[in-house]
Amino acid sequence: MKNLVVNSPAKINLGLNVVSKREDGYHNLETIFIPLILSDKLTFTESNKLVLNSNSKFLNKLSDNLVLKAVRLLELRTSQKILVEILIDKIIPIGGGLGGGSSNAAIALKTINKIFNIGLNGKELFEIAFEIGSDVPYFLNPVPAFAESRGEILHPINLEINYPILIVNPGIKVDTKWAFGKIKPKLPEKNLKEIFKSSLIDFDILRDFIKNDFEELVFKEYPVIGEIKSELYKQGAQFALMSGTGSTVYGIFSNLQKAEWAEDNFKQKYFTFLNNPFVKGSIT
Repeated sequence: MKNLVVNSPAKINLGLNVVSKREDGYHNLETIFIPLILSDKLTFTESNKLVLNSNSKFLNKLSDNLVLKAVRLLELRTSQKILVEILIDKIIPIGGGLGGGSSNAAIALKTINKIFNIGLNGKELFEIAFEIGSDVPYFLNPVPAFAESRGEILHPINLEINYPILIVNPGIKVDTKWAFGKIKPKLPEKNLKEIFKSSLIDFDILRDFIKNDFEELVFKEYPVIGEIKSELYKQGAQFALMSGTGSTVYGIFSNLQKAEWAEDNFKQKYFTFLNNPFVKGSIT
């Protein structure tokens, strides 16, 4: 290995129900994870020491970066010193509910396990990933999946969204701990797993039954995020929802032209990414 570049994909939540508070302090959830073409890039380079660099000053200042945590946990598990330079080319907005940090950690786990011939199996990688964070295991195999418990119990589903998805992020970092501290769990009107028994997307069903329980409290605290959702509908989205605990909102459009027109409107003020299903991008 001299230089190995690996894509680290984002995700959106197609619905997010906070079902109950657990005895361990966490929450039981149900959600659908959908991977995006939008990705960071991680470059692994031979080195005589462990180095983490990024184009993001915010990441460079964090000693508790999830990628470093992944490396330390690998070292503890294997008693092997891992000497590598990792460069994170950060494209996914930080703190935007798109799972960028979790994805970076999972990709680092998989890649280091491979290039250093560590030989950990899928179960062992899962255990380390879950110790890093609840949604890190998802990014070990990022395919459409129904997730429950803390988000780590995953059931791959046959669901393809063959429509353009416009990602809009206003640059606000919503604190996940704050959001979970404020949320009031409730049973969903309809179980997400039941809604997506079919692989076909029905926009009427999405609008009627797919919710994100964090929207109300996040929109109250950061009104601009709610305004983005409203504007996505005004711009022609068939369905719009906040992803995760925010601050990213996505809109699913019936055709590419409408999505491109909407992106032209939003990109003057915000980060945007048009996830075009007709442009195949690797997410592994």
